[in-house]
Amino acid sequence: MQDRDLRTRFIFDGMPVRGLHVRLDGVWRHIVGRKHYPAAIRRALGELLAAGALLSSNLKLEGTLTVQVQGKGRLKMLVVEATSEHTCRATARWDETARIGDDESLRSLLGENGIFAITVQPKDGEPWQGIVPLEGGGIAQMLTHYMLNSEQLETHITLAADDHTAAGLLLQRLPEERLDEDAWAHLTALADTVKAGELLGLDAPQLLYRLFHETPPRVFEPETLEFACTCSRGKVSDMLLMLGGAEVGSVVAEQGSIEIDCDFCNEKYVFDETDVNALFGADIVRAVKQERQILQ
Repeated sequence: MQDRDLRTRFIFDGMPVRGLHVRLDGVWRHIVGRKHYPAAIRRALGELLAAGALLSSNLKLEGTLTVQVQGKGRLKMLVVEATSEHTCRATARWDETARIGDDESLRSLLGENGIFAITVQPKDGEPWQGIVPLEGGGIAQMLTHYMLNSEQLETHITLAADDHTAAGLLLQRLPEERLDEDAWAHLTALADTVKAGELLGLDAPQLLYRLFHETPPRVFEPETLEFACTCSRGKVSDMLLMLGGAEVGSVVAEQGSIEIDCDFCNEKYVFDETDVNALFGADIVRAVKQERQILQ
């Protein structure tokens, strides 16, 4: 089947309700193909990726939206970045020595006292962040709680992910207009009938007709999303400079080089003795070796 990496907007004429559908095939397979995620973590990360792709449609200015789930259990962090340029990336950190069952719940993996956070970083301007405690058993419930408590927006969201596809459906009440409670309840009840297989297998027109053919929404032209990682050798160089010559030189003196792996795309950046000396404009490795000889 042809890959579909599309985000589709829709609205219900006469009702202050907007909607979004996203389905990520190639983008998601690219992400999971770069790192071996346990099944339970892979599923949660795919759902968060779909959520980030949905929420980033609200970016009014050029910039990046970051969605994070942090915990203190075996799963430490899930993070998704989505940009106004229709790109996204995602990664997870976990205790790779721990046993993680395929069907374990997200809350059991995160443990107690976790947080759900959304950060908006405009290209030009100060960042904004909202943080709420984790509430709910899955990504959809956590996001619904966040939107209601941090954004004061009633949101209904359904998410699903498997090894090949990550997908999501979002309905949201627009705050500036009144909506009959029965109408909102009717739309969300219809959205509740969608099954994971339908969300993963159907494109936007098929799914929206299946759910809302009695009150069909107005569907806009879909947007194509792509995977993109912002890592670069230049950014890694800047990070090494921040670490300082003593620390970087010490690692290279011991190991012959220093290697930095990107969490998002698993790209490896290797700096040997020649590289770090050129970076710092001095023979820092030799200086570290001489200092060690003096101390011995």
